Amino acid sequence: MNAEYISVNQISRNYRRPSGEVEALAEVSFSIRQGELVGLVGKSGSGKSTLLNILGGLDRPTSGQVTVGGTNLGELDEAGLALYRRQTVGFVFQASNLIPALTVFENVMLPLVPVAMGEAEKIARVEQALDEANIAHRASHLPGELSGGEQQRAAVARSIVNNPQLILADEPTGELDAENASRIMELLQRLHEEGRTVIIASHDAATIDATDRVVRLSDGVLIHDEGA
Repeated sequence: MNAEYISVNQISRNYRRPSGEVEALAEVSFSIRQGELVGLVGKSGSGKSTLLNILGGLDRPTSGQVTVGGTNLGELDEAGLALYRRQTVGFVFQASNLIPALTVFENVMLPLVPVAMGEAEKIARVEQALDEANIAHRASHLPGELSGGEQQRAAVARSIVNNPQLILADEPTGELDAENASRIMELLQRLHEEGRTVIIASHDAATIDATDRVVRLSDGVLIHDEGA
């Protein structure tokens, strides 16, 4: 059995709104082993995206502790979190968020721009990511020339170009038809089989059925952890 990779200990996240304070997460605790493929489920507003943002270093909990790969995220300053995101995490969102004026190749290259690495190695990294995502044949095209499924594959390529150990996917198949959704899930499963830890937040039953373990949230509370 693989070692523990992620530890979430009693995290809560509160937001201030004009109508009062909203509790997005309430004392959530669980752990994930290296290389697991985990489905995160719950209705809209259940806290899935908030949890992914905290795991990815995009947000901080109001209280509690998150450790990823032995690093306590709460002890990192903003520069440390930026480095963590760049080196450890690959994000895949419901919308591909590709920059329209850049080609697929240029979009996938973007995460490598601030990295101290030779140009030849950067190009090799991009080509490898494009191959892994099965989108290399569209490398010179603009996002607007791609189908929705192709755009999402390009977004996955961009998310893995830094060779992250943790993939966080927030509704990655939400805007796709069944065939393209299946292809994206096959791609995420392949990344998992290569040893990466993959966490997928989704409403889609077929997507969640493809995961090894299901964590269910309701109103910010963890109510079910199947396969832990």
